[in-house]
Amino acid sequence: MEKKSKKTMVNSWNEWDSLKHVIIGRADYCCIPWPEPALDAKVPQDSDMKGMHGPRPQATVEKANEQLDNFAQVLEKRGIRVDRPKPLQWCQAIATPDWKVNSMFGCMPPRDVLLTVGKEIIEATMSYRCRWFEYLAYRPLLQSYFAEDPDMKWEAAPKPRLTDADYKLDYLSDKITAEERLKWTAEKNFVTTEEEPLFDAADVCRMGQDLFVQHGFTTNLKGINWLQRHFPEHRIHAVNFPGDPYPIHIDATFVPLRPGLCINNPKRRLPKDQRKIFEINGWEIVDAAQPAHKNPPPLCYSSVWLSMNCLVLDTKTVCVEASEVHQLEQMDKLGFEVIPVPFRDAYPFGGGLHCATADVYREGSCEDHFPKQLDGI
Repeated sequence: MEKKSKKTMVNSWNEWDSLKHVIIGRADYCCIPWPEPALDAKVPQDSDMKGMHGPRPQATVEKANEQLDNFAQVLEKRGIRVDRPKPLQWCQAIATPDWKVNSMFGCMPPRDVLLTVGKEIIEATMSYRCRWFEYLAYRPLLQSYFAEDPDMKWEAAPKPRLTDADYKLDYLSDKITAEERLKWTAEKNFVTTEEEPLFDAADVCRMGQDLFVQHGFTTNLKGINWLQRHFPEHRIHAVNFPGDPYPIHIDATFVPLRPGLCINNPKRRLPKDQRKIFEINGWEIVDAAQPAHKNPPPLCYSSVWLSMNCLVLDTKTVCVEASEVHQLEQMDKLGFEVIPVPFRDAYPFGGGLHCATADVYREGSCEDHFPKQLDGI
């Protein structure tokens, strides 16, 4: 007699407890978005995507999907349940009463959209206009989880209007020198304003009772304040990383591997005052290994530091992109079973192995890993 599969349970408090159920994205119909205020500040001056927009080449979509499917199979063979979103036709114009853009983006990186904290899944606000409707690809899954798990909480953060008031319209990547950009980001002068709450889920690093949230291009202080009000039992810490000229999402900059251990991008180190809470609680922060590649793949927004965008399966096991030989070696030396996963062809569609996933269920409960707190940190 065939064994009936277990019903869904939503539960995930951190980035390292044993992973049992996850969403992995798809590359179908993905687009290079048309210009818009949020995007114009984030495409590097030397990017091969400057001035490009429209559907991605079908051959690249097929390569990305092949690697995403393989990633799903790797996890399924280890007993992890994998769900997939339902892609929309992303290459169509969308509009609200305030604005119109000529295409959307895609649904390869669910980590950007879905934030799981305990038994709740939140749909993030998103700060790109082209990503305003991205949550729709995940709605069939969320509806099924809500039906199957009576304890699941499901929340959509306030949808922002994303008018021009949300952006500094003079913050254009081809008008700012590299030195000016680094100075501005060090001063916490970002493209987004404080007009309304904005946050991407991928800016939130979950460590039990403490959530560390990157203040940068995709998450503003009002967004962090909304998270604090929404999670009053958690401690929310705003962090930033001087040295990052394009501060977009925390998971290629600062990655917890297990309780007491994080890797940090050596080009974007956590400032001394923000490191104190880790130090007084006995955490070790080590520099991530150097990337194996000097350049990102073609038509890729992200930096070479996707090398450290790994997926931790449990406190002893981690998935790392197969060609990132230095990161593979570092994880081995840190005592992990390392699973190499080819994924470089998927990078251009929204990021690395962590970006391409969203937790549904990890074993474990909400623990306090930072019992010693500092005022204002």
